[in-house]
Formats: sequence, structure tokens, C-alpha cells
Amino acid sequence: MNTSAKLGAYALGLAVIFAGAFGVGGVAGSPAAGTDGHGARPAPATTPAPPAPAGVPDPEGLQVSRNGYTLTPQTATTVKPGKEADFRFTVTGPDGRPVTGYRVQHERKLHLIVVPRDLGGFQHLHPEQAADGVWSARLTLPQPGVYRAFADFAPETGQAMTLGTDLHAAGDYAPRTLPGESRTATVDGYAVTLDGDPVAGSAGELAFSVSRDGRPVTDLQPHLGAYGHLVALRAGDLAYLHVHPGGEPGDGRTPAGPRVAFLAEVPSPGVYRLFLDFRHGGGVHTAAFTVQAGSATTPAPSSPVTPAPTASPAASPTGGGHGHAH
Repeated sequence: MNTSAKLGAYALGLAVIFAGAFGVGGVAGSPAAGTDGHGARPAPATTPAPPAPAGVPDPEGLQVSRNGYTLTPQTATTVKPGKEADFRFTVTGPDGRPVTGYRVQHERKLHLIVVPRDLGGFQHLHPEQAADGVWSARLTLPQPGVYRAFADFAPETGQAMTLGTDLHAAGDYAPRTLPGESRTATVDGYAVTLDGDPVAGSAGELAFSVSRDGRPVTDLQPHLGAYGHLVALRAGDLAYLHVHPGGEPGDGRTPAGPRVAFLAEVPSPGVYRLFLDFRHGGGVHTAAFTVQAGSATTPAPSSPVTPAPTASPAASPTGGGHGHAH
């Protein structure tokens, strides 16, 4: 075989290899999420989120390191399901040392959010900080599978950010689907209704109304400096958004329910899981919703669509307990 023929055969071989690799990459990716909940409609199928437009920052929570800051676990990231463990970690700064100075945001220096990758559960924890910068939280991963831990903080000398890392609970699990889309969620005897749709590229209002035994709740209690806290997570990759309502308890103009409203802008169209925290009766409760976000020019579809399967684990269903530690 002459030199030209040999080069042609070599190039053809490379083309076959890259085509095969592309095919494998096309069928691999983040699974969809969840267990069936209170949805009147099935959950929309999840697809990989489109990349952000040029000049738009990446969503929070997708990276373990950002702007020179890195989230570093100090204990094993694989634990036994259902057994409480001490999870310790540091946030190292641009100088490579653990950060010890943080600004207080909503009464805490750091918020730790933990969810299974199928978005079937939710925990909002507040770790304790040691003098050397090591954070510690008592954590239980209720069922086998992969979980995402989000550290939400603002260093004294840097901008607020959210870093994420994966945790694992060893054992077998069954694939599940994302809870169905719904405008009402029930938790601990409360009914919470949602008005409004998340929109990519534009801040829109998401308003939640809380009732119990058919009567509006008008005496919500302050929780971390507000009457409600909202975390939105994008199905598929768990892009993170933490939102607080306008107004403050005791400011003379913000009612204590039944309505708690937020202005939120999600990073892209797609399927999101919303987790609303509120305090009443001395306890913190979490209501969960699955919603479809549209863009500023293309509204979310109103017709049901086929749910997507997932290979992610299920956690204890949100709605059966508050899922908090303080």
C-alpha cells in the first residue's frame, strides 16, 4: 500500500472512532428526577439545558470551584443510607487556605442545601464553623443513591456564590420519575398553592398562598429573617437558585401570610423543582412543586407531556416532614 493509501485508511479509522464516541456521548447524560407526588399533570420530559448566551454567567451550584474558591469535603463522601453522619468540609480561598470570614446572609454565614439528584427530597441545614474554617453538619442521606450538596455563602472579601459537590449513599435503588406538575402541594397538614410561572431571561413573580384546614394562614412566623425561602433547581443538572421574598417581618408593611411572593429569574427554559420553606406552629415546613419554565418570548407549554425516566435515587418524599436541621 502506498503512502497516500495508508494516510487515507488512517483518517478513515479516526473518523470511525470519533463517530462512535459521539454516539456514546449522545445517549449518556444526567437522568431526570423524582417520585410521583401531588401532580395533576405528569412531569415534563427533561432534556439537557441549553448553554447560557455569551456574557451570561453560568448558573450557581454546578461547580465545585469558582472565582478561586473551592468546596472541599474533609470526610468521606460515601455514607450508609439512613444513618446520621458528621459531614465536614472547608471552603478554600484564592490563597489556598480555608476561609474563616463570612458575611451573614439571612441570619447565617453558610446555608447547606442537600437534595437527591432525582429531586425527590430536600434538606436545608446550617453547619457549625470551627475556628480553623472547617464546617460540620449532622447529615442523613435517607436512601441509596447520589445526592448534591450546595454550600451557599458570601466570603467577607468576595462575592456571594454557591458551590456544589456530590455525596453518595451506598446501595441499590430503583429508577423513578420526577413528581408531576401541580399548582398545589400538601405538607404537614398545610395546603400551599402556587400562582405564576418561572421565566428565563426575565424576573417574574412566584406567589405562594398557605392555608390549613381550609382557612388562610395569616400568622406565619419569621424564618431566617423572612416569611419564606425559595430554592429552585433545574432538572437534569441541578442548576441552583435561592430566592427570598420582598419585605421583612416587622417592617410594618409585609403581612404574615397567607401570601408570600418572590421575584425570580431562572437561567434557562426547562423543568424546575421548587422548594418553599415557611415556619408556622413552631416548625419549619417545606412544600415542593414541579414547574415548566418558558422564556420571555416563549411561554411554558400548558398541555401535559410524557414524563421522563431517571436513574437517580429517590429520597424521603418532601411533604412528609420539614427536612431541616438547625
